[in-house]
Amino acid sequence: MASIARALISVSDKTGVVEMAKGLAALGAEVLSTGGTAKALREAGVAVTDVAAYTGSPEILDGRVKTLHPKIHGGLLGRRRVPDHVAQMQQHGIGNIDVVVVNLYPFESTIAKPNCPFEEAIENIDIGGPSMLRSAAKNHEDVLVLVDPADYGRVLEALKSGSVTPALRRELAMKVFQHTARYDSLIAGYLEKQVQGSEVKFPAILSLQFERVETLRYGENPHQQGAFYREMNAKEPAVSRGKILHGKAMSYNNFLDSNSALELVKEFEQTAVAIIKHNNPCGCALGATPVDAYVKARATDPVSAFGGVIAFNRPVDLAAAKEITSTFVEVVIAPGFAEDALAELKRKKDIRLLDVGPLSKATAEGYDLKKLVGGLIVQDRDLGTIKDIKALAVPTSRKPTEEEYAACAFAWVVCKHVKSNAIIYGRPGEIVGIGAGQMSRVDSVKLAVMKAQSPVKGCVMASDAFFPFRDGIDAAAEAGITCVIQPGGSIRDPEVTKAVDEHGMAMILTGMRHFRH
Repeated sequence: MASIARALISVSDKTGVVEMAKGLAALGAEVLSTGGTAKALREAGVAVTDVAAYTGSPEILDGRVKTLHPKIHGGLLGRRRVPDHVAQMQQHGIGNIDVVVVNLYPFESTIAKPNCPFEEAIENIDIGGPSMLRSAAKNHEDVLVLVDPADYGRVLEALKSGSVTPALRRELAMKVFQHTARYDSLIAGYLEKQVQGSEVKFPAILSLQFERVETLRYGENPHQQGAFYREMNAKEPAVSRGKILHGKAMSYNNFLDSNSALELVKEFEQTAVAIIKHNNPCGCALGATPVDAYVKARATDPVSAFGGVIAFNRPVDLAAAKEITSTFVEVVIAPGFAEDALAELKRKKDIRLLDVGPLSKATAEGYDLKKLVGGLIVQDRDLGTIKDIKALAVPTSRKPTEEEYAACAFAWVVCKHVKSNAIIYGRPGEIVGIGAGQMSRVDSVKLAVMKAQSPVKGCVMASDAFFPFRDGIDAAAEAGITCVIQPGGSIRDPEVTKAVDEHGMAMILTGMRHFRH
């Protein structure tokens, strides 16, 4: 059993702190504490020495100064194996502090409150807490430092059994600096917004906070290592926050495809299903029921759908589950699964089932990030939508029919999620052909025809960017396309419009591009 002279406990989050204090006291530690923590411990029957009584200095400046004292930091920073340190500590009456249990003022939750006053935010910037944590963590060879209540139990057991290892001490110190780094980053970000006087979209120093959830078997390819990190405190329904109900662990590529699939179906109010393969849609449809939408989505390209990733924006019922199990599927993502559907799907050993919870109207969060060698490019997420398709410009002689408007509205949303150059052929609520990732737009037009499993004639065409030449229009007309939706903005728009008129088609200009490289 370890001998502990003294423990300092001062926490905002009181989870498990009474049990921790009792455990330390049972090991012979004098418990030092402050304010609300001291009160809570006393009420629980723990003998506590106030820090002010221990240091001989009262708390001053409304509690801003209470632990900033040589008897505290000398007790934390003094090296037990350095004779000069030991002598100086004895000379100044500084005792060892062997354990520190500290977590910080709730700055993050404070600034998250609506209309949080600036003064309240500032008063919730902890000074003494980070100082004690950093001192203890620096001297972790001699001081055990705990910032995470989840560590209380195992540290107490290690102390009781005399099995506190240098590795454990170093791990706890590491967690301290991870915690204080994030804390400081939050404060810096908040103050930058105050300085700028408005929401800061792209801060001068971009500090990203992600926690590692798991190490993956490998990355995009077997010779690459990989890991999955989750953005801390993100609230938007997402694959990153989903719960795996069945199947093997998610792979790197599973995460990529699952995210693409879910983000596509989140676009629709109606029941929708998307099927993703190699990070591109190979099927998407709306339906009266989940199974109806799935069957239509799969029909877009059943060959590519084999071994694909499927996302629903409605809970999966038994009928949909039976259709899913009729073929090979890698992952199914949904905002829930009926019990009988879950039982049916679990018959497939290797299928991964991911429950992302209700797809509420939560505000979209975060950036769109792309790593470069030695750098990072950052942008808003592409959340652009068409509020009223009938309010958009129609430069052609013929106006779209009601059916064409409906088909264009659907195809335009799907096109947004296809890698550019992107072309979509569709009918209302149903995709017929997809041309993705070609270097030439006219090649995407031709590829969409080639990939179509049902007749293209009578479909509409959506393009993620403008047509630089009329050749794409001519190829679409040859395939039987009746209406086009595209951003416009080319210097050759008049030539393209003339081509559309010559073929008796209609065309809608969105004024919005959806490149997805």
